[in-house]
Amino acid sequence: MTDRRALLRDYRDRQVQAGIYAVRCLVTGEAWIGGTADLATRQSGVWFSLRMGGHSSASLQAAWKTHGEAAFGFDVLEVLDDEGLERLGRASLLVERREHWRVKLGAEGLRR
Repeated sequence: MTDRRALLRDYRDRQVQAGIYAVRCLVTGEAWIGGTADLATRQSGVWFSLRMGGHSSASLQAAWKTHGEAAFGFDVLEVLDDEGLERLGRASLLVERREHWRVKLGAEGLRR
């Protein structure tokens, strides 16, 4: 039981990095841009929803179904320096930077 408590404590105390990421289809070159408060866990969340067939982006889900998991990559585009920002400020910064990358790469934006 002690090991479990230590693992939970370590998880809670870990340094969380917010940032912008891209999901890329290596076959078509398409990209989908998202922002998250926790880059370390985001890929597993996106992959899980895609595997289950319930991702909120219909175009990403369709590409996943057509090309398969092996055709996709996950790239961190930017780690945000959000120290000192409150929750609302962090959310605004994520939206602003996600839009910057979406336009720069001509990609679709993801809600998460």
